[in-house]
Amino acid sequence: MLIAVAGCAFAQGPTVGTCAVFPADNIWNTRVDQLPVHASSSTWVSTIGAAKGLHADFGAGLWNGGPIGIPFVTVPGTQTKYPATFTYQSESDAGPYAVPLNAPIEGGSASTGDRHALAIDTSNCILYELYAAYPQAASWQAGSGAIYSLTSQALRPMTWTSADAAGLPIFPGLVRYDEILAGEIRHAIRFTVPQTQRAYVWPARHYASSLTSTQYPPMGARFRLKASFDISKFSATNQIILRAMQKYGIMLADNGSAWYLSGAPDERWNNDDLHALGTITGASFEAVDATTLMIDVNSGQARQTSVSVSVTPSSATVATNQQQQFTAAVVGNADQSVVWDVNGVVGGNSAVGFIDSIKGVYTAPAVAVNVTVHAVSKAVNSAVGSAAVSVVVPTKKRRR
Repeated sequence: MLIAVAGCAFAQGPTVGTCAVFPADNIWNTRVDQLPVHASSSTWVSTIGAAKGLHADFGAGLWNGGPIGIPFVTVPGTQTKYPATFTYQSESDAGPYAVPLNAPIEGGSASTGDRHALAIDTSNCILYELYAAYPQAASWQAGSGAIYSLTSQALRPMTWTSADAAGLPIFPGLVRYDEILAGEIRHAIRFTVPQTQRAYVWPARHYASSLTSTQYPPMGARFRLKASFDISKFSATNQIILRAMQKYGIMLADNGSAWYLSGAPDERWNNDDLHALGTITGASFEAVDATTLMIDVNSGQARQTSVSVSVTPSSATVATNQQQQFTAAVVGNADQSVVWDVNGVVGGNSAVGFIDSIKGVYTAPAVAVNVTVHAVSKAVNSAVGSAAVSVVVPTKKRRR
């Protein structure tokens, strides 16, 4: 059975192993669907390319001999740590780095591209990231490197790069297939554009451009897929990705191709299905001013709503075609009304089960599946409670 802890909009951030990927109220894990549109939105979208299609820069199989996407590896606390030397030594963390010398490299071992190498120590919840990473006999040689405690809100020192041009961590912005299986992506997604401004905005710490015109977006700029965009025609997998872009948005982290989304390679991706995202153009996006959520310029902690929603029961096992009653409690100065959904679909559907969007009565589908039921506050849409549901096929009793 899947277990979910009932809570508020910022109570359930993404995880890897037993580690939270930064605190739940970190800016990466904070919804931006209620923020106002940025004054430069139309200009930035036009500069990036309003007619250019979205592209999932991750998938299954190989391209040019390397994995499609930015790979990562999880390691135990006993993983050997290796010294590292850097081209940008003064802006890199000294190390040593718990990145195995045989860790997967972005683009493959023969790549001449960014060659990112990422490792997460899931015993101590520490993230290690390298850019232009080349393994040596007993060390790493790289362009730059950064080490993050996943329990900390600390940002890089001001003006420092990381393994990414914006001075941001890479891993928390990757789309992972395990998140698809969980039914929800609960964080912003990393993306690239061809040209950026010689500037950065919180939570970014570094720029990588000589262009000073404000027609170009700065590093760290946050965009979101417009709420009016109809995602219902896309596959269930793509709807999870699109819903995340509507709720959490996408964060500008590097120079590259227009509207390229970052994710981890996985043989379970359906590349043809991911290519369908290319029908969505930049015109369907808008920029928001996420700096309004800033509490401290040197911290990734983001201001949150004081309204929360809890769901009872917080988890349930339901037989196929059977029903389960869920109830919601809204805490805070807000109307008590909620709207119920299953995996983000209001009212649910035949694949994930149906739920009365007002009364919270869930009817399981005819097949076994794990889903998440949500109660969304009508007053504050960013306040969401959830419960994990495991739909099981009843065991048939044997006749004596």
